[in-house]
Order: sequence, then C-alpha cells, then structure tokens
Amino acid sequence: MLKWTLLALFFASLVFVQMRGRVRHGWKKQIFDHSALLAPLNSLMYLFSRVTTRPYVPVDGFAGLRELEANWQVIRDEAQTLNQRIKAAEHNDDVGFNSFFKEGWKRFYLKWYEEKPPSAERYCPRTVELLQKVPSIKAALFAELPPNSKLNPHRDPYAGSLRYHLGLATPNDDRCQIWVDGEAYSWRDGQSVIFDETYIHWVRNDTDENRLILLCDVERPLRFRWAEMLNRAFSRHVMSAAASPNEAGDKAGFISKLFRISFVAGQYRRRFKRWNPTVYKVTRVALIVGLIAFVIWI
Repeated sequence: MLKWTLLALFFASLVFVQMRGRVRHGWKKQIFDHSALLAPLNSLMYLFSRVTTRPYVPVDGFAGLRELEANWQVIRDEAQTLNQRIKAAEHNDDVGFNSFFKEGWKRFYLKWYEEKPPSAERYCPRTVELLQKVPSIKAALFAELPPNSKLNPHRDPYAGSLRYHLGLATPNDDRCQIWVDGEAYSWRDGQSVIFDETYIHWVRNDTDENRLILLCDVERPLRFRWAEMLNRAFSRHVMSAAASPNEAGDKAGFISKLFRISFVAGQYRRRFKRWNPTVYKVTRVALIVGLIAFVIWI
C-alpha cells in the first residue's frame, strides 16, 4: 500500500510540475527530463514558497541584491579582466551546464553552494566580497553568450532557488532576450532581473555582440522553518556535489565527477543509435519497461 501511495504521489507531483506553466514540454520529453526526478521535492518548494509563483519575481523582495546592481561596474571590470578564463568545462565535469557549451556558452564560477573556488577570490576579490554580503546567494558565476547563438527551451531541475541576472556588458538590444514561460526580457547593462528557472525558458542572442552577465542562484523564501531546513540540507549535500572547477586547483563535486563517466557512456549510446535506430529504440523501451517493472515488483 505504501509503495503505491508513493508512486501515486510521485506521478501527481510530475503532473503538477508539467501543468504549472503555459509553456510545456511534450509528455515524453518531460518524463525523461532531469527535472522529473525532483518533482516531489519541487512541488513542496512551490506550495510553501513565500514569493509569487509567476515567471518573474520583483528584485526588491531580496535584501542585498540592489547593492550588487549599484556596484555593477566594479563587477563588470573584474569579469572583463578574466579574458579566456571564462570558458567551457575542460573535462566534461560540469553537470549543470554541459549542454550549453555546444552553443558557445561559457562560465566562470564565483561560488557554487558550499564550494568556493580559490580561483574566484584570486581573480575577482571585490566581486566575491560583494557576494559574501548577500547570504541568500547560494551560487554565482559570470556567463557569456556569444553573438548569433541560442539556448534551447529547458527547465532547471531544482526549485529551491530563483535565478538572478545582472547585465554587465550586453548588446543592450531587444534582439538579445530570454523568454521565461513565454514572457520576454532584454538585458541592459547595470539592470537586474529575477525569474523562476524551473519554468521553461530559452535564450537568443541575434546580435553581433557578446552578452556578459552575472548569474546567481538565490535561495527561495519559504513559509516554514522545516521547509527552509530541508531546502538548505539538499543544497548543502546535493547541489554542492555538482560543483565544477574553473581551473586546476578548484574542486569538482562528486556528481560532476560521475558526469564524466556519463558523458563517455553517452558517446557510446549515440554510436549505438547511429548504427541501428530501430534496435536502439527497442532496447531503450525494454530498459524503461524493465525499470518500471522492477520498481513495482520491489
């Protein structure tokens, strides 16, 4: 009885996550999306959230973020001194953003939950100092999107945070935009925005200029102390394990290390698919059915 109750709750939460936005993946894609695994936990985050469940959230509701905006030129200047250090992961050990790299997207981590890369304080001490004044910021990085590029529709897996963007050196053009649940926002230098990254969102830079922003994960305010403790425990023990290094000497988390193996396995999977798509599909369905049968049997 308990097993069937847990399965029912899982699928109910999956339906809830799928239906909460106007823009949705197809059911097949959503079921196999990484966000599906965290649907029960995310449902709790939504139900007990103290902020609106709309795509965009007012920045003024979060203490300290306006100070970052006031110091945007300081942050921009340090980011621009990094040059080639803002880059893709070198060893396929960035589980959070690996799919973005093929579009030319680049990053430099300033903080990732419990992990604080030594390279960040070495190259960007003033920015790190500003970030330390805002305890609600759990992760921070510089993110570049090159000219005439895009990020396809996706949703981030965990609802325990909200996403903060601060424009640093952007095209200042409506042809460089993000859409969150279908609502567009155009970056401007020195201006910031917060949105719920678990809504489906996508990006296009149709200009001939690079887009450089500060990207942060800000802890979602929750109604109850126990929910806050649950969120922080998950962040500390799971999200921190997805840390990815900027360079040698920075730590790669356990999950990101495992992703190296997953990346290699994925290459063999794609070769298998190219060899015989029909056999690949049959094998994939058989594995899924076998997994479901195993879960029901136990």
